[in-house]
Formats: sequence, structure tokens, C-alpha cells
Amino acid sequence: MSVALTENAARHVQRYLERRGKGIGLRLGVRTTGCSGLAYKLEFVDDSANDDEVFESHGVKVFVDPKSLPYLEGTQLDYTREGLNEGFRFSNPNEKAQCGCGESFTV
Repeated sequence: MSVALTENAARHVQRYLERRGKGIGLRLGVRTTGCSGLAYKLEFVDDSANDDEVFESHGVKVFVDPKSLPYLEGTQLDYTREGLNEGFRFSNPNEKAQCGCGESFTV
């Protein structure tokens, strides 16, 4: 299995990296927090770690640390706009439930 970006998400990340003027991709991970236990974390990557797992989607590299990978295997990241709201959406087959506010999840 892998971690993937949709075409919309990849375009958004590429545009942001270009505006930023540096970076080699996007890091996707999880952290312990919230009422359900885990939350997604995203950050732009300037240097990869030796133990990162690297996936590529639509020309964008996605870096995942080994600790987060079991929670993220098979996840697809999309970027959507609905009315005035826009942002990343996670489609994670490992997710069993989300908290009411949508900020955290459990596996």
C-alpha cells in the first residue's frame, strides 16, 4: 500500500512550493491529540530523514515517518474547495471514527 495525493492536492502543493521558493515535497504524519486520539499533521519538507518512506503522486513527493506509516497506509489526500471553505481532505481506510469537530480520529 501507499500514501497518495489526488491531482488537485498535488497541484496545490506544487504551487505552494513554487511560491515558497524551496522544498522537496510534503510530509504527512500523525500526532497524539484531540478527543479521538490522533490528528493529521502536514508540513513542507526541505530535507528528508534517512528513515522516511517516500511516495510520489502526480510529480509530488510525500514523506511519511515510520511511526506514522501504519496509521496512514492507503490514505489518499485531496484538496477541495466548497463555498468559502478550502483545505485538505483525508480518505484513510484505517480510520474507524472521527471526533465531532473533525480534528482528530481513531484507528
